Order: sequence, then structure tokens, then C-alpha cells
Amino acid sequence: MAQHRHIQPSALRRFLDGQSSAGLVLMGAAALALAIANSPLGPGYEALLHAYLGPLSLGHWINDGLMAVFFLLVGLEIKREVLDGQLSTWPRRALPSIAAAGGMMVPALVYLAFNSGPTAHGWAIPAATDIAFALGVISLLGRRVPASLRVFLTALAIIDDLGAVIIIALFYTAGLSLPDLAGAAVVVAILAGMNRLGVRRLPPYLLLGLVLWVLVLRSGVHATLAGVILAFTIPLQATPGRPDAASGSPLHRLEHGLHLPVGFLVVPIFGLANAGVPFLGLPAEALAAPVTLGVGLGLLVGKLVGVLGFSMLAIRLGLADMPAYAGRLQMAGTALLCGIGFTMSLFITLLAFPGDPLLQAQAKIGILGGSLLAGLLGYGLLRLAPQDWPGTPSR
Repeated sequence: MAQHRHIQPSALRRFLDGQSSAGLVLMGAAALALAIANSPLGPGYEALLHAYLGPLSLGHWINDGLMAVFFLLVGLEIKREVLDGQLSTWPRRALPSIAAAGGMMVPALVYLAFNSGPTAHGWAIPAATDIAFALGVISLLGRRVPASLRVFLTALAIIDDLGAVIIIALFYTAGLSLPDLAGAAVVVAILAGMNRLGVRRLPPYLLLGLVLWVLVLRSGVHATLAGVILAFTIPLQATPGRPDAASGSPLHRLEHGLHLPVGFLVVPIFGLANAGVPFLGLPAEALAAPVTLGVGLGLLVGKLVGVLGFSMLAIRLGLADMPAYAGRLQMAGTALLCGIGFTMSLFITLLAFPGDPLLQAQAKIGILGGSLLAGLLGYGLLRLAPQDWPGTPSR
């Protein structure tokens, strides 16, 4: 009888399966973008992003097209968690919801403390958390962090993403085209009808999603929101009669299929296209400009005060429970990790300051500086915090 040998996964497979992998790839893309932007290749880099491919420039294809796929994945994760996951009941969603509210309000107030007038339009830039980066950093700590904190951070980041989507829809929408909006509404009605009628094949949803993206792009609402709207119409129920309910669900299948391409292709390309800041061409004042300080301190200080403060208040008032085996230092470290706002913050920067390279550059400096400091301090605090739960590694 043949013996079954346990085959160790390859180094590449372990890398792809690691939670921190997508964040590491994104960091590499951001570093490469910075290097290119501050080298003799910088002008060519900018020219390439502004080169037109059909009706849109390459930069627009990335920010309006590829990022719609990112938002599709975000929408799928939100729907799954709300209906069938960590956010499915109020006791589960209470603490991350309250923490996310504080983590969006306080950074916005910190930003507005430094900015008024036209630059105040960037108030939402430090309000977002980059889920891939934050989970990537916390995964590097292994069992030094209790599992309850990982669940808390994941739920918080997903609620934070939903808040960012709502902010984009309400505050960063250009002039509206009513005929295109009406067409988009018809497509959404068809998608919802397909869901109600039990259509479980993905191709019809994706084809109509492409039509929806075109209509939303033309309507004046940001095109990436088409991805979220499409996600909310994808069925969570499996095909009737199939025993593998999870794998048979269209939502689970699509979410599973998107994780690798979004984490290792879409988001790094976005980072490569948008993280390049030509420091050498900026005035020295840009490093201490109100936008730079507002974004940087909003991410570093605002997220810490908002997430930690609102969490502790909710626990003290009995509205929520402290995550199991977590103490205040672990909560503070997790709150700092919420200050990593790379992907979504860069995206909102483009919407807040369209056509203003200087303000965009100042915001990007704040994002890079604030996110880096928040990540390093959060990692250090979680590594040094007392550990007292099952499975804790010996010192």
C-alpha cells in the first residue's frame, strides 16, 4: 500500500499564503515609485501615467478601472462579514463599529485643525485605514497578539472601508448626469432581480457589472463605487442542492478568486502609479505644510486617540467588551496600526485635490510619514506588551 508523504509547501506558496505578503508587495511598489519619481526616470514616469489609451489616460485606467476591482473585493468582504461573519450580530460589531467611528471622526478633526479654506476638502484623507498593511504588520507578530485583536482589527478595518465608500459617494462626487444615473439604476435593479430569482452563475453579474461601471463613470459618481454596488448584489447563498455551501456560494467563489490578483497585482500597480512623490522638486515648506501636518498627524495621533479613546469609553460604559486576553497596551498598539492609511488615503487624495500636484504631493508626504510612524510604533508597542493567553510564545 502506497504511503502518503507530507509534502511541505514551497517557499513561494508560503509567501503567497502569508497574511503579510500583500502588504510587503505594496511596500515594495511604493518604494519603487518613490525611487523612480526622484530619479532621471521621473519625467517619463509622469508622462506614461498621462498617456492616453483609448478614452482614458493610463492613470485613469488604474484609478477608475483597476481600483473598481479592489472596491468590488471590499464590497464582497463587507457583505460577507455583515451577513455571515464577524459583523453579523450587534455584540460582535459593537466595539469595532464604535472604534471605527472614532477612528474616522478624530483624524478628520485633527486635519481640520491645520486646514481651512480650499485645503479643508482633504479632511477625509487621514480617516481611512489600509486593511492589507495593518493586517500585514499584525501578522508579523505571530502569536504575540491574541486572536481576538486580529478579529477586532479586521472588523474595524472593514467598517472603516464602508465608511470611506460612503464618504466618497457623498462628498467626492462631481456634477451628475441624470440619464447615466438612471441607466445605472436600471442595471442595479436587474442585478437585484437576478439575485432574487436565484441566478447563481457569476458571468451574467460580471458582464452587467461592466455595463454598470461605464454608466457610473459617465454619471459623475466615482466609477469605483460600481464595484461596491455590484458586490452587494452577488448572492451569498450557494447553488441549491450543493453540499459545499461555502465554496458553492457565488460571493465566496468571487471573493476567493479576487484575493490574489487584487493583493498582488491591482493594489501594487495602484501604489506604483500614485506613491511617487518627487521630493527633489518640492519646496522645503511642503514638509511642514498644513496639508502634510494635517494628514500625518491625523493618521498618527488622530487614529490613536479616536480608536483607543472611543473603544475604552464604549467598554467603560458597558456598550462592548474588551477583546479576550487584550490589555490597554495591546489596544493602543492596534489603534496605532489603524493609522496606516496608505491605499485608501492615496485614493481619497486624488479625489480631494484633482489637478493640484502640489497639494497631492503634500498629502502623499503626510500619508507616507504618518503611516510609517504609526506602523513602526504599533508594531513596537504590540511586541513589548505583556502576553498572557493560551499559546503565548515563551520569552
